[in-house]
Amino acid sequence: MSTTFVFLALLAGVIVWVLVVRRLTAKSWESPSPAGDIAETGFVPAKVGLTMFLAIVTSLFGLFLSAYSMRMHHGGGDWTHLHEPKILWVNTVVLALASIAFERARSAGKKGRALDLKVALITAGVLTFAFLGGQLAAWQQLAASGLFMSSGPAIAFFYLLTAVHGLHVLGGLFVWGKTMGRLAGGAELIDVRLSVDLCAIYWHFLLLVWLVLFGLLLST
Repeated sequence: MSTTFVFLALLAGVIVWVLVVRRLTAKSWESPSPAGDIAETGFVPAKVGLTMFLAIVTSLFGLFLSAYSMRMHHGGGDWTHLHEPKILWVNTVVLALASIAFERARSAGKKGRALDLKVALITAGVLTFAFLGGQLAAWQQLAASGLFMSSGPAIAFFYLLTAVHGLHVLGGLFVWGKTMGRLAGGAELIDVRLSVDLCAIYWHFLLLVWLVLFGLLLST
Protein backbone atom coordinates (compact mmCIF):
# COMPACT_ATOMS: atom_id res chain seq x y z
CA MET A 1 0.00 0.00 0.00
CA SER A 2 2.79 2.45 0.91
CA THR A 3 4.63 1.75 -2.35
CA THR A 4 1.46 2.33 -4.37
CA PHE A 5 0.76 5.57 -2.54
CA VAL A 6 4.29 6.83 -3.12
CA PHE A 7 4.01 6.01 -6.84
CA LEU A 8 0.66 7.79 -7.14
CA ALA A 9 1.98 10.77 -5.19
CA LEU A 10 4.98 11.04 -7.48
CA LEU A 11 2.79 10.69 -10.58
CA ALA A 12 0.33 13.32 -9.38
CA GLY A 13 3.20 15.58 -8.39
CA VAL A 14 4.75 15.34 -11.84
CA ILE A 15 1.43 16.13 -13.53
CA VAL A 16 0.72 19.12 -11.32
CA TRP A 17 4.29 20.37 -11.63
CA VAL A 18 4.18 20.16 -15.44
CA LEU A 19 0.95 22.16 -15.48
CA VAL A 20 2.43 24.79 -13.18
CA VAL A 21 5.62 25.01 -15.25
CA ARG A 22 3.64 25.40 -18.48
CA ARG A 23 1.66 28.23 -16.93
CA LEU A 24 4.76 29.93 -15.55
CA THR A 25 6.78 29.64 -18.75
CA ALA A 26 4.02 30.57 -21.21
CA LYS A 27 4.85 33.72 -23.19
CA SER A 28 2.63 36.68 -22.60
CA TRP A 29 1.46 36.75 -26.24
CA GLU A 30 0.24 33.15 -25.94
CA SER A 31 -2.38 34.20 -23.44
CA PRO A 32 -5.69 35.58 -24.71
CA SER A 33 -5.90 37.86 -21.68
CA PRO A 34 -4.06 41.16 -21.27
CA ALA A 35 -1.18 41.27 -18.82
CA GLY A 36 -3.22 43.40 -16.49
CA ASP A 37 -5.66 40.56 -15.95
CA ILE A 38 -3.08 38.22 -14.42
CA ALA A 39 -4.73 38.42 -11.04
CA GLU A 40 -7.98 37.12 -12.53
CA THR A 41 -6.77 34.62 -15.14
CA GLY A 42 -3.51 33.12 -13.97
CA PHE A 43 -2.37 34.22 -10.53
CA VAL A 44 -4.86 32.34 -8.39
CA PRO A 45 -4.91 29.09 -10.45
CA ALA A 46 -1.12 28.98 -10.51
CA LYS A 47 -0.95 29.41 -6.75
CA VAL A 48 -3.57 26.71 -6.28
CA GLY A 49 -1.56 24.40 -8.53
CA LEU A 50 1.62 25.05 -6.58
CA THR A 51 -0.22 24.53 -3.30
CA MET A 52 -1.47 21.15 -4.54
CA PHE A 53 2.03 20.20 -5.59
CA LEU A 54 3.52 21.22 -2.25
CA ALA A 55 0.84 19.22 -0.44
CA ILE A 56 1.76 16.13 -2.45
CA VAL A 57 5.48 16.64 -1.83
CA THR A 58 4.82 17.14 1.88
CA SER A 59 2.92 13.85 1.97
CA LEU A 60 5.77 12.14 0.12
CA PHE A 61 8.39 13.37 2.56
CA GLY A 62 6.05 12.48 5.41
CA LEU A 63 6.08 8.88 4.19
CA PHE A 64 9.86 8.87 3.98
CA LEU A 65 10.20 10.31 7.48
CA SER A 66 7.71 7.80 8.84
CA ALA A 67 9.68 4.96 7.24
CA TYR A 68 12.89 6.47 8.64
CA SER A 69 11.47 6.53 12.18
CA MET A 70 10.06 3.01 11.96
CA ARG A 71 13.32 1.62 10.58
CA MET A 72 15.36 3.35 13.26
CA HIS A 73 13.24 2.21 16.22
CA HIS A 74 12.03 -1.19 14.98
CA GLY A 75 14.77 -2.34 12.62
CA GLY A 76 16.32 -5.15 14.59
CA GLY A 77 19.17 -3.30 16.24
CA ASP A 78 21.30 -2.68 13.14
CA TRP A 79 20.82 1.09 13.20
CA THR A 80 24.02 3.05 13.72
CA HIS A 81 24.27 6.79 14.24
CA LEU A 82 25.44 8.71 11.21
CA HIS A 83 28.05 11.40 11.73
CA GLU A 84 26.88 13.94 9.19
CA PRO A 85 29.52 15.77 7.12
CA LYS A 86 30.21 19.24 8.54
CA ILE A 87 29.61 20.77 5.13
CA LEU A 88 25.88 20.22 5.66
CA TRP A 89 25.92 23.19 8.05
CA VAL A 90 27.37 25.37 5.29
CA ASN A 91 24.84 23.99 2.81
CA THR A 92 22.00 24.90 5.16
CA VAL A 93 23.18 28.50 5.40
CA VAL A 94 23.60 28.68 1.61
CA LEU A 95 20.05 27.44 0.98
CA ALA A 96 18.71 29.92 3.53
CA LEU A 97 20.51 32.74 1.70
CA ALA A 98 19.03 31.52 -1.59
CA SER A 99 15.57 31.67 -0.05
CA ILE A 100 16.25 35.22 1.16
CA ALA A 101 17.47 36.19 -2.31
CA PHE A 102 14.24 34.93 -3.86
CA GLU A 103 12.25 36.94 -1.35
CA ARG A 104 14.27 40.02 -2.33
CA ALA A 105 13.49 39.30 -5.98
CA ARG A 106 9.84 38.96 -5.10
CA SER A 107 9.88 42.31 -3.31
CA ALA A 108 11.74 43.98 -6.18
CA GLY A 109 9.14 42.70 -8.62
CA LYS A 110 6.30 44.16 -6.60
CA LYS A 111 8.10 47.53 -6.45
CA GLY A 112 8.90 47.54 -10.16
CA ARG A 113 12.69 47.42 -9.70
CA ALA A 114 13.77 45.36 -12.70
CA LEU A 115 17.52 45.56 -12.08
CA ASP A 116 17.21 44.58 -8.43
CA LEU A 117 14.98 41.67 -9.43
CA LYS A 118 17.54 40.37 -11.95
CA VAL A 119 20.42 40.66 -9.48
CA ALA A 120 18.44 38.89 -6.77
CA LEU A 121 17.40 36.11 -9.16
CA ILE A 122 20.95 35.54 -10.33
CA THR A 123 22.15 35.48 -6.73
CA ALA A 124 19.44 33.00 -5.76
CA GLY A 125 20.32 30.71 -8.65
CA VAL A 126 24.06 30.77 -7.93
CA LEU A 127 23.45 30.03 -4.25
CA THR A 128 21.12 27.16 -5.11
CA PHE A 129 23.68 25.59 -7.44
CA ALA A 130 26.23 26.02 -4.65
CA PHE A 131 23.87 24.18 -2.30
CA LEU A 132 23.59 21.25 -4.70
CA GLY A 133 27.36 21.24 -5.14
CA GLY A 134 27.72 21.13 -1.37
CA GLN A 135 25.34 18.20 -1.14
CA LEU A 136 27.39 16.31 -3.71
CA ALA A 137 30.51 17.15 -1.71
CA ALA A 138 28.84 15.63 1.37
CA TRP A 139 28.18 12.45 -0.62
CA GLN A 140 31.80 12.39 -1.72
CA GLN A 141 32.99 12.75 1.87
CA LEU A 142 30.86 9.80 2.92
CA ALA A 143 32.05 7.72 -0.02
CA ALA A 144 35.67 8.58 0.77
CA SER A 145 35.04 7.25 4.28
CA GLY A 146 33.76 3.99 2.82
CA LEU A 147 30.10 4.74 3.53
CA PHE A 148 27.75 3.79 0.71
CA MET A 149 24.06 2.89 0.33
CA SER A 150 24.85 -0.69 1.35
CA SER A 151 26.75 0.36 4.47
CA GLY A 152 23.66 0.43 6.68
CA PRO A 153 20.10 1.77 6.92
CA ALA A 154 21.09 5.15 8.38
CA ILE A 155 23.52 5.79 5.50
CA ALA A 156 20.98 4.55 2.94
CA PHE A 157 18.32 6.91 4.28
CA PHE A 158 20.77 9.81 4.21
CA TYR A 159 21.45 9.25 0.52
CA LEU A 160 17.77 8.74 -0.23
CA LEU A 161 16.46 11.80 1.61
CA THR A 162 19.12 14.16 0.29
CA ALA A 163 18.67 12.80 -3.25
CA VAL A 164 14.90 13.27 -3.24
CA HIS A 165 15.27 16.78 -1.83
CA GLY A 166 17.95 17.54 -4.41
CA LEU A 167 15.66 16.44 -7.24
CA HIS A 168 13.01 18.87 -6.05
CA VAL A 169 15.63 21.62 -5.95
CA LEU A 170 16.54 20.79 -9.55
CA GLY A 171 12.87 21.03 -10.50
CA GLY A 172 12.77 24.51 -9.02
CA LEU A 173 15.93 25.48 -10.90
CA PHE A 174 14.23 24.48 -14.15
CA VAL A 175 11.54 27.12 -13.57
CA TRP A 176 14.21 29.58 -12.42
CA GLY A 177 16.10 28.98 -15.67
CA LYS A 178 12.97 29.55 -17.74
CA THR A 179 12.31 32.78 -15.88
CA MET A 180 15.88 33.98 -16.41
CA GLY A 181 15.56 33.10 -20.09
CA ARG A 182 12.44 35.19 -20.44
CA LEU A 183 14.12 38.14 -18.74
CA ALA A 184 17.13 37.79 -21.03
CA GLY A 185 14.74 37.71 -23.98
CA GLY A 186 13.32 41.09 -23.06
CA ALA A 187 10.19 40.07 -21.14
CA GLU A 188 8.50 42.84 -19.19
CA LEU A 189 8.61 42.79 -15.41
CA ILE A 190 4.89 42.16 -15.13
CA ASP A 191 5.26 39.04 -17.30
CA VAL A 192 7.65 37.34 -14.87
CA ARG A 193 6.27 38.52 -11.54
CA LEU A 194 4.10 35.43 -11.21
CA SER A 195 7.04 33.10 -11.82
CA VAL A 196 9.21 34.97 -9.33
CA ASP A 197 6.45 34.98 -6.73
CA LEU A 198 5.89 31.24 -6.96
CA CYS A 199 9.62 30.51 -7.08
CA ALA A 200 10.00 32.40 -3.81
CA ILE A 201 7.24 30.36 -2.22
CA TYR A 202 8.77 27.14 -3.52
CA TRP A 203 12.25 27.99 -2.24
CA HIS A 204 10.87 28.81 1.20
CA PHE A 205 9.25 25.38 1.14
CA LEU A 206 12.50 23.70 0.06
CA LEU A 207 14.31 25.41 2.93
CA LEU A 208 11.67 24.29 5.44
CA VAL A 209 11.83 20.69 4.21
CA TRP A 210 15.61 20.69 4.39
CA LEU A 211 15.59 22.09 7.94
CA VAL A 212 13.27 19.28 9.00
CA LEU A 213 15.42 16.66 7.28
CA PHE A 214 18.66 18.08 8.64
CA GLY A 215 17.23 18.33 12.13
CA LEU A 216 16.11 14.71 11.97
CA LEU A 217 19.49 13.52 10.72
CA LEU A 218 21.26 15.40 13.48
CA SER A 219 19.03 14.09 16.24
CA THR A 220 19.32 10.38 15.38
